[in-house]
Amino acid sequence: MAVFSSATLERVRAASDVVDVIGSYLPLKKAGANFVALCPFHQEKTPSFSVNPHRQIFHCFGCHKGGDVFTFVKEYENIGFVDAVRRLAERAKIPLESDQTPGERQTRHLKDQLLEMHEHIAQRWQHCLLNEAAGQAAREYLAKRGVPAEAAQLFRLGAAPDAWDDTVNWARSKGYEPALVEKAGLILRKETSGHFYDRFRGRLIFPICDEQGRVVGFSGRILSGDEKTAKYVNSPETPIFTKSRIFYGLDKSKRAILEAGFAVICEGQLDLIACFLAGVKNVVAPQGTAFTDQHARILKRYTNEAVLCFDSDEAGQNAAVRSLDHLLASGLAMRVAVVPAPHDPDSFIKAFGGEKFGALIQSAEGFFDYYLNRLCRRHDASGDKGRLAILRGMAEAVHKTGSAVLVDTYAQKTALRLGVSPEAVRAEFAKAQSPKSRAQSPEPDESAPEAEPETPSRPPPPEIWLLKLLLLHDDLAAWAALHLDPNWISHPLARAIAGRRLVAQKDGTWKSLAAFLDDCESPEMRSLVTEAATENRPIPNPEQQLADVILKLRNLFLDRQIGALTRKATHPEVSEPEKIELLRRQQELRRRRRQPLAAEPEPATST
Repeated sequence: MAVFSSATLERVRAASDVVDVIGSYLPLKKAGANFVALCPFHQEKTPSFSVNPHRQIFHCFGCHKGGDVFTFVKEYENIGFVDAVRRLAERAKIPLESDQTPGERQTRHLKDQLLEMHEHIAQRWQHCLLNEAAGQAAREYLAKRGVPAEAAQLFRLGAAPDAWDDTVNWARSKGYEPALVEKAGLILRKETSGHFYDRFRGRLIFPICDEQGRVVGFSGRILSGDEKTAKYVNSPETPIFTKSRIFYGLDKSKRAILEAGFAVICEGQLDLIACFLAGVKNVVAPQGTAFTDQHARILKRYTNEAVLCFDSDEAGQNAAVRSLDHLLASGLAMRVAVVPAPHDPDSFIKAFGGEKFGALIQSAEGFFDYYLNRLCRRHDASGDKGRLAILRGMAEAVHKTGSAVLVDTYAQKTALRLGVSPEAVRAEFAKAQSPKSRAQSPEPDESAPEAEPETPSRPPPPEIWLLKLLLLHDDLAAWAALHLDPNWISHPLARAIAGRRLVAQKDGTWKSLAAFLDDCESPEMRSLVTEAATENRPIPNPEQQLADVILKLRNLFLDRQIGALTRKATHPEVSEPEKIELLRRQQELRRRRRQPLAAEPEPATST
């Protein structure tokens, strides 16, 4: 894992204004000193998402997410901190330490060249589709398939002219070396003559984008009826394109997936576009029907559930079954939406409309219900051979979950379908259980420590106000360090934040609020910091307010101590001398409560 120096993080942060970055994702509106928007992390009708340009932070007062520019990109894109830093560094064109060896610089330069070339050729093919005679066949094909112009523009569809050297000549005119264009997978070299020719010729072009929306590859569909020619030609794997790690459409559907709570997986580009136009926007498509474990891990970053919606033919349904292992390994729950034969999602939507397709997705059955039905269709449940095949198929599939509940549930359902007793099916399922699946279901660890007690969700108002004063007014921290005992703060997170701020003041290590956020190890702590620091109004007379709130916190702390001593004194097992001592301590605490802060003796300790 890459580790960045604090100096590099500060450079990237300084070059990534939080308003500019968040404004590239959301429409921000000025509201006093801050900017506001509808929160992208939860559903709301009134803006509660606030961006503070002075402090370079954001905070949502609805769902309480907050942080700096790194946190926003990390949360919005659903990526790790390292990737968030890389994306912002790329945006600001700042080199990172991990990219500074000669080999890494060369690799980065090559990837940049390939990304630039892919973007430019995508634009060239888009222009051909929209404006050139060479794009007429592709325009007619899209019209026949019911793909409107706005969808072609949204997905950046293009047309590759039906010529052997169009891309070769285009690359030469742009100054790209043939070897580089070949490495990009756009042209091929004849072994006999060494001459180059176009990979994509006379095809409708689907640009394939990474999660950031950068074009990294292409898929070209044939437009003529030549049965000897492959229906689709795809980019080969390159330094910027790995087939097993790319979903078609994810750059456009990732927010919809997060909002819907599940992802629809379909088979091809036109299916995905049809789903998107029908209002089912939480949809992705692997390149071809090969769904990999890497695909599953990518999807897991956005959701915990997938709905498989492959073609109704045998190849499509087999692909759905093959996806089981990868989806289970990633921890994704699965359902299967079966499009009635002879349709695929695209033709079903054209025939019955988007509303019925949406209903079909919503009513998708659980994977194992689907699989049991499929096994019963493929095998004769009235004969011994068919029954054994159904039993073996269900046992093998359901044991992969490692869930005793699911195993028992589908033992009962299988028994009902076969007309036998559940006990008999359970016995057969038990025989089929593999050592691997048994290992996935360990006995509960009785020696495991008990869960920590829950932290109160919100600090009381005086403690929130204290954090505002400490984080918004650096000049007050020195006085607070002399007069505030963090033990007076009841809420654990508020106490930790105030304690760290005072230590940074005493040690002279305070740099900025953004740097302070970097040291907050939990989202809850960052949320509380950003909530306190996102203040849209000036605080009047902050010095007096700080003195008042610290005095109030001290007195509340002493009241809690006095209450604890009172409860002890009423315990029946306390002796008379102990009661007298408890009464004396209560009187001392009450005396200290009447003292002003300036006369406060040594900080009180908890009882």
